Amino acid sequence: MGKRRVVVTGASSGIGAATVRLFREHGWDVVGVARRADRLAALAEETGAAVFPGDLTVQADVDKLRDYLAGSGPVHALVNNAGGAKGLDSVEAGAIEDWAWMFEINVLAVKRVTSAVLPLLRASLTAGPDAAGAAASADIVNITSIAGHTAYLGGGGYNAAKFAAHAMTEVLRLELNGEPIRVIEIAPGMVQTEEFGLVRFDGDAEKARAAYTNVPHPLLAEDIAATIVAAVELPAHVNVDLLVVKPVAQAAPHLVARGPLAPR
Repeated sequence: MGKRRVVVTGASSGIGAATVRLFREHGWDVVGVARRADRLAALAEETGAAVFPGDLTVQADVDKLRDYLAGSGPVHALVNNAGGAKGLDSVEAGAIEDWAWMFEINVLAVKRVTSAVLPLLRASLTAGPDAAGAAASADIVNITSIAGHTAYLGGGGYNAAKFAAHAMTEVLRLELNGEPIRVIEIAPGMVQTEEFGLVRFDGDAEKARAAYTNVPHPLLAEDIAATIVAAVELPAHVNVDLLVVKPVAQAAPHLVARGPLAPR
C-alpha cells in the first residue's frame, strides 16, 4: 500500500514525541503538531518527521493544518494526543479558567482536529485494496486517560474533560460504522513524563516529582507510544476499541503501591 502517513498532536514532548519517534522507526511518514516550534524543529532534525507548529485550541490554526496536510500527501492515521490537567482542587473550589482550559485542549481541540482531518482520512481510502488484496483502512486514535473512566478525589475538571473525551470517542465509532475507519481509544494511567505534572501543579517541580516518589516503575512515554503503534499496525479488520494501560503498581487512579512490589 506504500508508505503511510500519520499525524500526531502534542508532539513536542512526552507521549507525543515518543510516538513520533516510534512511528518513524517503523517506517511511517509522520507530521508532528504542537505549539512550540523550537521543540518541533529539534524533533524533526532528530527523526526526519515533518512538523507543523500550531495551537489546536485556535480554529484558524487547525484550518491551516488541514490545508497543509491536504496539500502535502495522503493521511492514513490521526493520533489525538494533545491534552493536559490543571490543579487538584475540588469541584467547588476549582478555578473556572482551569476547567475551561482542560475542556479546550482535551475535548474541543480533539473535535476540531478530527473534523478537519476526517475528510482527508476518507480521501486516502479511495485507492481501495493493495496489490496483495489487503483492504484500505484509516485510523483515529484518541489518547484519553483512566481519569475518563474512574472518578477520583481531586480529579474535578480533568475527570469531567476526559469523561467527555471518552464519550466523544464512543459516539464517533458509532457514527463511522460501515466505513473502513477504526476509532481507537488508549487510556493511560500513571505515566511519568517531563511536563504533565509541571502543568498540573503550575510549574511546581517538587509537587510534580512527589506523585511518582517510591512508585516502582511508573509508565514512560515510550510505553504508551508502543501501545499506540501496535494498535494501529494490527490487521485492518481488528479494532482496539479501548486499551487501558497502567503500571502494575497502580490498581486505580487513587490506589498506587509505593515501595518494592513483592508477593504476600
